[in-house]
Amino acid sequence: METTTNPNWFHGSKVRLAAAIQQDAQTLAAYTEDYDYMRNLDTDYAVPQTVAEAGPKSAKIENGVEFMLRTIDEDRLIGFVALHSIEWNNQAAKLAIGIGKAKDRGKGYGSDALQIILRYAFHELNLNRVGLEVISYNEVAYHAYKKAGFIEEGRKRAAVLRGGKAYDLILMSMLRDEWESKIQA
Repeated sequence: METTTNPNWFHGSKVRLAAAIQQDAQTLAAYTEDYDYMRNLDTDYAVPQTVAEAGPKSAKIENGVEFMLRTIDEDRLIGFVALHSIEWNNQAAKLAIGIGKAKDRGKGYGSDALQIILRYAFHELNLNRVGLEVISYNEVAYHAYKKAGFIEEGRKRAAVLRGGKAYDLILMSMLRDEWESKIQA
């Protein structure tokens, strides 16, 4: 079905999934010095990381996989995407994605990466459900996930405290049959 149109499932139209290499550590560490990047990435407190803490890591992580995102045209590292907290018995995983530099956001890299990782999740890992969490102030990510086909399942009210203000944590997911319906449309 899809193998004829895209024989290398690690490649999209703009980005590819890759393992980390030694040279990536400096770039990954620099991403953690960008407060906006860190505050949108997850609910943990923002703290810069050293080169040793930032990477490189194996693509296989405990109960998941993590890939570096590299541009097709320049082979430039722009971020990461991961499927983590995999529950094999439930065929479910959580998704995390980050585009490191502001200049690389809004160019379709994240949307392309979402399509690649969802194909990988549903066809390579044989998962049935991919979920994620997004902080309510991260409206750009929320709309990108909706565009990709994720459905809002609910909210953890006032779950994230930033800058003296409370924000909701939005829970979203996509099921395999929803993804397959979307790609065949």
